[in-house]
Amino acid sequence: MSRPTAALPKVRILIVEDEDPIRNGLVDVFLYHGYEVTAVADGREGLEQSLSGGFHLIVLDLMLPSVDGFAICDAVRQRDRSQPIIMLTAKGDEDDIIRGLRSGADDYVVKPFSVRELVARAEAVLRRSQKLAADQEKVSWKGMTVDPRTLTAEVDGRPVELTRRELDILRYLIRASDRPVSRSELLREVWGYRDPDIDTRTVDIHIAKLRRKIEQNPDEPRRIRTVRGEGYRVGS
Repeated sequence: MSRPTAALPKVRILIVEDEDPIRNGLVDVFLYHGYEVTAVADGREGLEQSLSGGFHLIVLDLMLPSVDGFAICDAVRQRDRSQPIIMLTAKGDEDDIIRGLRSGADDYVVKPFSVRELVARAEAVLRRSQKLAADQEKVSWKGMTVDPRTLTAEVDGRPVELTRRELDILRYLIRASDRPVSRSELLREVWGYRDPDIDTRTVDIHIAKLRRKIEQNPDEPRRIRTVRGEGYRVGS
């Protein structure tokens, strides 16, 4: 295998994983790809490191000693709604995946996972995060205004706090308000995946979270409508 192009300098990744073989393997892989890596095995230390604000990406196992990944993610989101987080979950447990994404993770990877898939997802999250950091334009649509500088939206005069991913989704849908947007397009343009046909429920779960924040009745959404067979579209 040819050596990949090195990542931009000083891109820092935190790995919180208690299984030695997985943690050590991830350290080797990310170092090989040119990242700076800090790795910890304990949830309490992982919480402390995660709250330090010193990392561009956190790769976070759910099941940890002392403090689990859900609690760490909750704590990070209370302090920083823009911190990129990828969760590692065992066995593809649906409840854990949904709970992890609702806690504020940007994406998840199921164990056992391929190294190539994890690196691709990490690079996508980082690429999108760097791109959006330079894009601070407000967008508005029929009673909604989205402000990336404050990670907030205003819906009919009511302020709504958003995570970075929720804001990115809503802003993209507003900018494409004249048409439906497919899940594959959202994965490509919002998540930054080069292969948008990966098997993931992350789009649907993030849309559900967003609806709970901006819809009067999330079970009968009017602001983000589902277009059967095509994807999602903002409505009035």
